[in-house]
Amino acid sequence: MHVFEGWLDWLSVALTTPLLNFGHVSLTAGNLLSAIVVILVVLWLARSIERLIQRLSQTGTTVLSQSGIYALSRILRYTVYALGILFVLQILGIDISSLALFGGAVGIGIGLGLQNIFSNFVSGIVILLEKTLKVGDFVELQSGVVGRVSEINMRYTRITTNDSVDIVVPNSEFINGKVTNWTLNDPYHRIHVPFGVAYGSDKDLVREAGLAAVNAVPATITEAGREPEVWLVGFGDSSLNFELVVWVALKMAVAPQRTQAIYLWALEDALRERGLEIPFPQRDLHIRSGSLSITKTGIEAND
Repeated sequence: MHVFEGWLDWLSVALTTPLLNFGHVSLTAGNLLSAIVVILVVLWLARSIERLIQRLSQTGTTVLSQSGIYALSRILRYTVYALGILFVLQILGIDISSLALFGGAVGIGIGLGLQNIFSNFVSGIVILLEKTLKVGDFVELQSGVVGRVSEINMRYTRITTNDSVDIVVPNSEFINGKVTNWTLNDPYHRIHVPFGVAYGSDKDLVREAGLAAVNAVPATITEAGREPEVWLVGFGDSSLNFELVVWVALKMAVAPQRTQAIYLWALEDALRERGLEIPFPQRDLHIRSGSLSITKTGIEAND
């Protein structure tokens, strides 16, 4: 019995003996153990809340959209983290009401080099609260990044390209730059497929070939008000420049390069069947007084 009481006394002394003193705060082993336990509980609680919200969304009992559910789960997770940090500080004996000095140090840090991190953090909150961007959207950024939104975090957003390449984009880029969201509202999108034919080609025959190419691609939208068209858009150096203007469903709109390739393949078949020539740049050489000159009418040589 005396041995057991001795162990208890030793343990009590070990847990209450200050390990580190700074200011009016004494850090003990007991405080450290309590803080670790609280951190583990906070991590478990945050994940459990997020999983619970996801399960409720799958049962169909909530009126929130998928983007709203995702935003709510993330906001609650970081709220639990913030409350947990405050509780840990209280356990460690740090007076939260006297954190003015700490706040000033944080402010100096933000001014010296953390402003980008702070900006991305605030931008992440704005993205989660707004409904203009959500997981699953296909976006095109001003920087040239194109892909699907895979994950939205407080500091960055992960974009996955059609080649399965993950790109980490700072959240501030979505707030400060121009973002094209291909999947925000309308499930149909119009694309322009440029092509050219030789001068002298029958324009009506070109239109016929373009519409035939459209009919060869089953995914084309042909409903009233979204009919495909063939536009003459310019006169090039060697060709009449046309555009095949078609409406496509979301699945094809989010794969623009593949969609362009499909329509160009069908266009080449339709043009070749009608004997329409796809031109290529040509230059003629003229030789005058023993020298060569480049023109577009023929080759000439003068001695």
